Amino acid sequence: MISWKRYFAELVGTAALFCTVIGSGIMAEQLAGGNTAIALLANTLATVFALYVLIETIGPISGAHFNPVVSMVMAFRKDLARHHLIGYVIAQLTGAALGAWAAHAMFELEILQWSTKVRTGPAQWFAEAVATCGLLFVILRSPEGKASSIVACYIGAAYWFTASTSFANPAAAFGRMFSNTFAGISPADVPAFVVAQIVGGFLGLFLHSLLKSGHQQSH
Repeated sequence: MISWKRYFAELVGTAALFCTVIGSGIMAEQLAGGNTAIALLANTLATVFALYVLIETIGPISGAHFNPVVSMVMAFRKDLARHHLIGYVIAQLTGAALGAWAAHAMFELEILQWSTKVRTGPAQWFAEAVATCGLLFVILRSPEGKASSIVACYIGAAYWFTASTSFANPAAAFGRMFSNTFAGISPADVPAFVVAQIVGGFLGLFLHSLLKSGHQQSH
């Protein structure tokens, strides 16, 4: 397949995903009347539904990574040609920013803005490592044809069991720093999140490899 189609698919998919994340956060905050739990639930449901749809529709074109750590792990495993990695990451980061700006435009907010929402500290970083570890683990362990539903379900759960609400994605951290809304993150807090996500992603790969080795040895 022509490389630009893969990159464009990643850009469009990532933009749609983070337009959903940020837009549903804005809508939820407006309608929830200050009830953060209800707002988070609405944000979660919208994200789960969008993620399932996007993986189903874009997966056949690019693999529907929408996440630099997923692309890094796939390139490390040689499931993604390594010369495609930089194109995937650029497309994902660009898409995340475009998704944030599209959400702002729909809700008549200032398009260009920076988040002031502080998300930092060892507990948050550990939560991001756990969330990303789990994400890569379920991606790699998903039976063929079932990744869309399994990944969407995992992210929905991880919104609630992690202290960070499971960004689990450097593109998410990057895109959300452009939005001073419910889903935002302060730019100063992004680098630590990204480091935790990369560490967590490769821990997920390691965990998958351990279980795969054990399974093979038992036969």
